[in-house]
Amino acid sequence: MATTFNSDGPVLFFLFVLSLFGVRYLPLRDLVHLSGFQRQKSELNGPFSVTQAILSYSQYEQLSQRELKRMRASYSKLGRAHKRTGYDLGYTKKLNRLEEVTASNAEVTRAIVGLAKTELGLEVDGEGWIGEGQSPRGDLGKVRETLRHFVRDWSDEGRPEREEIFAPILEVLKHASSPAAMKVLVPGSGLGRLAWEISRLGFDTTANEISSYMNLALRFLLSPTTTTTLDQHLIYPYAHWFSHSRSNDALFRPVSFPDVIPRLTPTFNLLERDFITLLPPLRSEGEVGYDYIVTMFFIDTSLNAIATIEQIYTLLRPGGTWVNLGPLLWSPGAQASLELNLEEVIAVAEGVGFVLGPIDASKKKTMTVDCEYTADRQAMMKWIYRAEFWVATKLT
Repeated sequence: MATTFNSDGPVLFFLFVLSLFGVRYLPLRDLVHLSGFQRQKSELNGPFSVTQAILSYSQYEQLSQRELKRMRASYSKLGRAHKRTGYDLGYTKKLNRLEEVTASNAEVTRAIVGLAKTELGLEVDGEGWIGEGQSPRGDLGKVRETLRHFVRDWSDEGRPEREEIFAPILEVLKHASSPAAMKVLVPGSGLGRLAWEISRLGFDTTANEISSYMNLALRFLLSPTTTTTLDQHLIYPYAHWFSHSRSNDALFRPVSFPDVIPRLTPTFNLLERDFITLLPPLRSEGEVGYDYIVTMFFIDTSLNAIATIEQIYTLLRPGGTWVNLGPLLWSPGAQASLELNLEEVIAVAEGVGFVLGPIDASKKKTMTVDCEYTADRQAMMKWIYRAEFWVATKLT
């Protein structure tokens, strides 16, 4: 939740009315208008906004080529002997290969832009080519992060990482007695694989994500216009980072996706809004609230962790369950109002009324899960999160 669409009372009320009729997915064009998309230009350019995401995807290839140009310039500064050694090693061919696979990746980013523009029916100022002397406004890092999420969420290569991190969450949900009658919310759902897997267990599942980088990429997978067959798309997600690479084969290996064809269904819904603005769903039996809220690598994206935990509590029905797994990697640069440690997060959760644990026979409130996140499994470096897992209940 690094940024939000500005919301007002009428918009929230309208969305609440829609929820009464079971409407939880709107065309992207309608969502944009509801979010005040056409009010003030300043509201359109947040780091996770639709316009910024389209701009970044459309400029991916050129931004990458600018970076490659700097790499070639650095190589050209070598002395003659060292430059010759680099040539004999095949370094110039390596840089040429980077240019080729970047062009291949750009086929996917252009397709994401094309679908978004079709659904939105708009043009983005500054889209595409960056003129001489202009500073690029696209965010290359966020586009590359999304490409890695295609691997993590929707490829065979990402399966071991998914299985490791999804397992404790899905194990809890598998013990539910009547999943068809239960509602699950997955905030910070990214490209949606966890929410999709939960829906396959029979739960009425809503994936909630504010980042338009993620939402546009997920829509690219959900749309029968752009994704129709298994392993239809090919990307080279590791090529841009030469560090910790064992070989060129490892560096430039392709990854195909998706390993399954995801589609929105009566049990898999998409809600593209700031989690803090959500309202509890109205139940057919007159209750309000979700039966489960599942947060994975989410709490530490909060600018105000207390508000996030209070919102989780508010959105759950009495007796509802919060399942969490993730680290506490707070946003850099003092963006977060609070950067809490694990003990403090648990104290806040219990303070708002949650009862944690026990996880197993040890009666501990939480459990540590060692895991990776969008990792390159063939790299010379591993970043291991010692993520914390807990199951908490809202009693009243």
